[in-house]
Amino acid sequence: MHPRVRSTPGQPAARGFTLIELMIAVVVAGVLASLAMPAFFDVLRKSRRSEGVAALTAVQQAQERWRANNASYATGLAPLGILGTTSGGRYTLAVVGADATSYTLSATAAGTQAADTRCATLLIRATAGAVLYGSACSTCTAPEPLADPGRCWSRD
Repeated sequence: MHPRVRSTPGQPAARGFTLIELMIAVVVAGVLASLAMPAFFDVLRKSRRSEGVAALTAVQQAQERWRANNASYATGLAPLGILGTTSGGRYTLAVVGADATSYTLSATAAGTQAADTRCATLLIRATAGAVLYGSACSTCTAPEPLADPGRCWSRD
């Protein structure tokens, strides 16, 4: 049995945290984490968009190389030698439409990136030398003509 710690006039009292103080600290940490985590995951999803942007740019370059040697743009990814998903598996790539003078490419969020509902689809359309960038949320279609006011294609 341990003797109780008592303070005497010449001796300081025993120091330590009470259970209430520890519980208050845990609650404060939980509140701060609940406020910070959604912002953190939003920034993480935004940074992962670069995978879709880079993949679409690679498909765009492949389309231009294909067109230099053929009468029209490729109507699919196979002739371009490109797989249907990005290297990290966060986007599914597709050639939405192609003819002799234009093409439209899309990257649709997949896997964990599908939680990026604000920018679920990234688009590139090349028509007669003009390149347009666009995007669409998970429950909407891209506006016509394609226009992205920096929401999904910006580097900010």
